[in-house]
Amino acid sequence: MKVWAMAIQPNWALLRTKARETACVVQPIRLKTQGPAEQYGLKRFSTAEATVILRENGKMREKTLTMDTLNPQVKAVEYAVRGPIVTKAGDIERGLQQGQKHPFTEVIKANIGDSHAMGQKPITFLRQVVALCSFPELLNSPSFPEDAKQRARRILQGCGGQSLGSYSASQGVDCIRQDVAVYIEQRDKGVPADWDNIYLTTGASDGISILKMLVSGQGRSRSGVMIPIPQYPLYSAAISELEAVQINYYLDEDNCWALDINELHRAYQAAKEHCHPRVICIINPGNPTGQVQSRKCIEEVLHFAYEENLFVMSDEVYQDNVYSPDLQFHSFKKVLYEMGPEYFNTVELASFHSTSKGYSGECGFRGGYMEVLNLDLEVKAQLVKLLSVRLCPPVSGQAAMDVIVNPPLPHEPSYLQFHKEKSAVLGALAEKAQITEQTLNTVPGIKCNPVQGAMYAFPRIFIPPRAVEEATSLGMSPDMVYCLRLLEETGICLVPGSGFGQREGTYHFRMTILPTTEKLKVLLEKLRDFHIKFLKEYASLEEPKR
Repeated sequence: MKVWAMAIQPNWALLRTKARETACVVQPIRLKTQGPAEQYGLKRFSTAEATVILRENGKMREKTLTMDTLNPQVKAVEYAVRGPIVTKAGDIERGLQQGQKHPFTEVIKANIGDSHAMGQKPITFLRQVVALCSFPELLNSPSFPEDAKQRARRILQGCGGQSLGSYSASQGVDCIRQDVAVYIEQRDKGVPADWDNIYLTTGASDGISILKMLVSGQGRSRSGVMIPIPQYPLYSAAISELEAVQINYYLDEDNCWALDINELHRAYQAAKEHCHPRVICIINPGNPTGQVQSRKCIEEVLHFAYEENLFVMSDEVYQDNVYSPDLQFHSFKKVLYEMGPEYFNTVELASFHSTSKGYSGECGFRGGYMEVLNLDLEVKAQLVKLLSVRLCPPVSGQAAMDVIVNPPLPHEPSYLQFHKEKSAVLGALAEKAQITEQTLNTVPGIKCNPVQGAMYAFPRIFIPPRAVEEATSLGMSPDMVYCLRLLEETGICLVPGSGFGQREGTYHFRMTILPTTEKLKVLLEKLRDFHIKFLKEYASLEEPKR
């Protein structure tokens, strides 16, 4: 039996032909309107009804894109910071808004470094400059300081049609790139910076796409990329997407997550058996581990890269976030320069910065830059070509980046307020870093290294063997089960350490230190109570490891 299911707007010419050729039977349905179909004994169906009938009769069109046809590299990509626990947190949050009952009244999202979402106030001067660029009529308002107006006018003069709404050059607005170069020279105490080596990006994440240019070969000649473990999942995700080979080198947890040069050599030599190591990535200050690399360590890494002919990628987005008074940020470029011309003129180095972190926390503007040194001239042209495919980074984000690298000077009217706001943000983060470390280290079965910099703690947690066995039976990592239980029972959203990588047999979680001091103390108290309860539930003869 054949069934003709007609949509709201069928092909009437085809219908008349088919009606003559075929005896058709349809399921009766009440019609609101009459049409030519009724002349041939046919009924009209809605699109949804037609779909049901076609599916029942085996005539349903198959989808082109399914999990079977999906690019396998997309399936291989994982990004724990916005993984299943965050999805679950969103579901719980919506449920709370709809009146569902939980043993808590709010979800505390400590899973991602989103400062403003956690209550941090914007830096006034940055918002003033971006507002003036976005709505130039405000340049006539007495409510805005002259130094903000001067910066806005300069940025607008560099934009097509003097409008933030125009495309910029693919590398970014020239005057902003020039400001970035001046900033780098000042930061690095006179180390020269060429603005032609500066590329404005859509956050620092966009700059990481330079990996595309470094991946080639097949089999044992396939490009390998060395990344720290624990690492920021952006790197492992990019490596998976590009079908490169991930080479793990482990940070030394017993030594405040320091980078051990002997571990680099071990990882490199082992990787040479199955790939061609070409890139080494460093995150300084560290994410998720919060360590600040010493100058000696950086010099050892650069010497290693020089000897093994590796391209260096230095993620420096947390360069303003150093809290330990006896430590300071050293840029890889400055150390490379101080190692002498043989190194400075040969080692290929890409370093990254962003508006999203530091003291501004302007994640939504998606502003950033990368500086690339010693790139082959022909390859440089290819990089510009690659960047041109995405046209340009958001120009509003470029303007925000300009304020980061060109803040008010001591003689300008906005300086005092700017300095006060910046100091308040960084001072509060330093205080919360200390509170987090000290509180976690009072909890049995939790050990937290000093949060020297960045925005996160990455404590090691003891998970009893019975809980490990239970998680294994569920096909889940033990710290994933731990974080899910924590979310469901307390409303605290953290990211399991397995999403960042960790030594086998160890378990961690990453939490931000961004909530307000009051909310952070509540979070830590709830976390303490949960962990003690968790240990009792899975109690065994084995003592928690400190």
